[in-house]
Amino acid sequence: VKKIDISQIDLIFLDFDGVLTDNKLLLNESGNEMVTLSRSDGLAFDALRALKINCIIISTEKSKVVKERAKKLKIPAKQNVKDKAQAIKTIVTNNNFNLQKCIYIGNDINDYDAMKLCGLKICPSDSNNKIKKIANIILKTKGGNGVVREFVEKVLNIDMYTFLYKRGR
Repeated sequence: VKKIDISQIDLIFLDFDGVLTDNKLLLNESGNEMVTLSRSDGLAFDALRALKINCIIISTEKSKVVKERAKKLKIPAKQNVKDKAQAIKTIVTNNNFNLQKCIYIGNDINDYDAMKLCGLKICPSDSNNKIKKIANIILKTKGGNGVVREFVEKVLNIDMYTFLYKRGR
């Protein structure tokens, strides 16, 4: 797997469904949604925060689940985004970031145009084939099973134990 220099990262864009979740949804009779998330991603976000790497969730859906997970991970989330590419252009422009220093982690065709804008395109192993074709890195992990954890450990080459516990969280 290609290793990335963390000093060359302005921002990481993350899709929610299919990246932080396994793309499945439980819906009860009251209309409440539940998804499965990986706790191992939580530790990965702790490491990203310690490294001062900015992350943002960009989701087509509007869901309380996205809001609550982003709050727990202590990262911003943009929801109900119909045009992810335009949203990314706006965020990059407003924050004076360089698109070539932005990473997009996505899994499905609604991520395609946004991913193409970013310098590094990453996807889970169970992503749509069109996404896999444009990805610079296809992770071994499936969506919802620790995608961000694999990114931090294998792509950024961070030893989580040493980084988080030997330094103190």
